[in-house]
Amino acid sequence: MKLHIDKEADALYLRLDDSRIIESQEVSPGVVLDFNEHNEVVGVEMLHLSKRVSSRDLREFQYQDA
Repeated sequence: MKLHIDKEADALYLRLDDSRIIESQEVSPGVVLDFNEHNEVVGVEMLHLSKRVSSRDLREFQYQDA
């Protein structure tokens, strides 16, 4: 799993695995899901990140393992 934050594009991208992306669908304004050949979600892109999360919260990004 990979998480990438692109400050210039103001976007966050979460890639769940390395399978080939077959289709992408915007499921909510600025939220795009990427699907593989088995119709499984393998990527999540959030656009306009600065409008969704404060810059302070991005600096304090936390990983939680259940």
